[in-house]
Amino acid sequence: MESMLNKLKSTVTKVTADVTSAVMGNPVTREFDVGRHIASGGNGLAWKIFNGTKKSTKQEVAVFVFDKKLIDKYQKFEKDQIIDSLKRGVQQLTRLRHPRLLTVQHPLEESRDCLAFCAEPVFASLANVLGNWENLPSPVSPDIKDYKLYDVETKYGLLQVSEGLSFLHSSVKMVHGNITPENIILNKSGAWKIMGFDFCVSSTNPSEQEPKFPCKEWDPNLPSLCLPNPEYLAPEYILSVSCETASDMYSLGTVIYAVFNKGKPIFEVNKQDIYKSFSRQLDQLSRLGSSSLTNMPEEVREHVKLLLNVTPTVRPDADQMTKIPFFDDVGAVTLQYFDTLFQRDNLQKSQFFKGLPKVLPKLPKRVIVQRILPCLTSEFVNPDMVPFVLPNVLLIAEECTKEEYIKLILPELGPVFKQQEPIQILLIFLQKMDLLLTKTPPDEIKNSVLPMVYRALEAPSIQIQELCLNIIPTFANLIDYPSMKNALIPRIKNACLQTSSLAVRVNSLVCLGKILEYLDKWFVLDDILPFLQQIPSKEPAVLMGILGIYKCTFTHKKLGITKEQLAGKVLPHLIPLSIENNLNLNQFNSFISVIKEMLNRLESEHKTKLEQLHIMQEQQKSLDIGNQMNTSEETKVTNVGSQIDKVFNSIGADLLTSGDAEHKEDVLQNKHKRASLTLEEKQKLAKEQEQAQKLKSQQPLKPQVHTPVAPVKQD
Repeated sequence: MESMLNKLKSTVTKVTADVTSAVMGNPVTREFDVGRHIASGGNGLAWKIFNGTKKSTKQEVAVFVFDKKLIDKYQKFEKDQIIDSLKRGVQQLTRLRHPRLLTVQHPLEESRDCLAFCAEPVFASLANVLGNWENLPSPVSPDIKDYKLYDVETKYGLLQVSEGLSFLHSSVKMVHGNITPENIILNKSGAWKIMGFDFCVSSTNPSEQEPKFPCKEWDPNLPSLCLPNPEYLAPEYILSVSCETASDMYSLGTVIYAVFNKGKPIFEVNKQDIYKSFSRQLDQLSRLGSSSLTNMPEEVREHVKLLLNVTPTVRPDADQMTKIPFFDDVGAVTLQYFDTLFQRDNLQKSQFFKGLPKVLPKLPKRVIVQRILPCLTSEFVNPDMVPFVLPNVLLIAEECTKEEYIKLILPELGPVFKQQEPIQILLIFLQKMDLLLTKTPPDEIKNSVLPMVYRALEAPSIQIQELCLNIIPTFANLIDYPSMKNALIPRIKNACLQTSSLAVRVNSLVCLGKILEYLDKWFVLDDILPFLQQIPSKEPAVLMGILGIYKCTFTHKKLGITKEQLAGKVLPHLIPLSIENNLNLNQFNSFISVIKEMLNRLESEHKTKLEQLHIMQEQQKSLDIGNQMNTSEETKVTNVGSQIDKVFNSIGADLLTSGDAEHKEDVLQNKHKRASLTLEEKQKLAKEQEQAQKLKSQQPLKPQVHTPVAPVKQD
């Protein structure tokens, strides 16, 4: 354990030291906090990429840092060449603004130890993702090490690069000059962005003329960071010292090849003898067959062959590449539409969002969470779009873990919970209430979700009230009991009593009937049943709803109605209702059936109780053996009394003489206590019964009559 902690401590110390040594003193640190080293990118993967945040706004950024220690081995003039090349690339990128180019948030700053600039949040470079981990922290983060590109990510990523090149070639009249996996950055949302403009070439001709791009001859004596990556470079750069927009398209072809071949380029170049390597490469390209491209999808092979053609004019241009069938994939088209969402009007958006639920199941979860979810939630600021966006967000929520839901979705839903208009928002939430109550933490349920339900019950719209009352039973088991008892039930009762709508009143009663099982017995007896007597209307549907609640309570194993409640409150309420003139025959029969069940149970329970009392009284009498010791006169009186008792007992009354009235009252009071005797008391009672039985079986004692003996006569 200690060694693990030491290892962790050393790793943290090393990372901190890297950040401190590389960035400390750079003006970038005045405005930005620099965090963990996460990736590398740019030519030769020379730029370390760190997490960062802007101090003033806490906005997340990526901090790109070039540590000058990397070039300590070079002469001063070579160092200057490298620094100038890197500066040129960043400055050019800063001037260009396009969704397919890496967005610079803070321009390049230089200090004695490093160069640094800030860009949009970044995940990694394409080279990192494809397995090139140069200039990454050790050990490599599992986020990068285990990262696998999905087909839709690859397709749309390559489409984005093609669109970026189309912008550069057509609008800016520029050749990038070094399109490689190192210069393609995957941002935090998974979008592919172009950077690394160190070797870009702008057209020297006026804009209205055909572009002309000057090209420098390859100089093998320059440091490697001052040269483009030859493995992705078009042959004409080296062999004929010429370049054009088609040269970038060749580089795109080699990138596509590398993406489908675990990051390996189509040719390996011997940098010591580059001209010989490219001559051999040219020969191989002229004989390139489909067999060399077996690892890539069949529908793109022919286009890659064209991109790798030795004749630049044969290669497709960037605009043509964006239209090839390979990119005509439902996932790629969906992602492309999201990227152009800001250009669409509400009608176009609504139609797109309506069809989205059919597409979402076909997309990987990572793509949905990174690319689609942020675009959807950004539409919440537009109330008219919320009814179209919300079903998709909740569909995504169903596939998220509880942790993902709490982190990514719940914060965005907070303001939407409070929106009253348009009314469809409330309807959508009510239909997905089980999802919300399952994944939302208890505090948020109490503060955000349930208040929305309460508002629905109090809404002026009868349609909303009806829907809410119909849906509540489906998620009642997920509501905590205090909220149910103190907030939900009172609002359902109010909806029933105050509404002018028969449908709302009936649905209120049906709703109460369905959630009875989640309430405790005494709350139902003390709160729900008395409420039924307050309902003023006598429509048949309302009366049947009242009957339904009584019946559910009466027959439910957990609930039930006491015989005192039956006799004192329930039956006196139900019997008059049963003869309301509005009821038809079937409804009347339903009332009478329930009333009979209640009467039968009332009779059964009370009769059982009286029988038990009678048995206990008889047992008590059997213990009283004092009467057997009375005189014959008293016995006669007792016999006469017994005959009188029988007469009164036949009509259900006990004869109490004035002498033992108090004793009889005590016996009657004690009979209640015997209903819950302890085991010891029962054992004692059993012994007393045995003794009484023995005494009964014995012959009664008879007084001996002594006959006087006549005196003997003496003669």
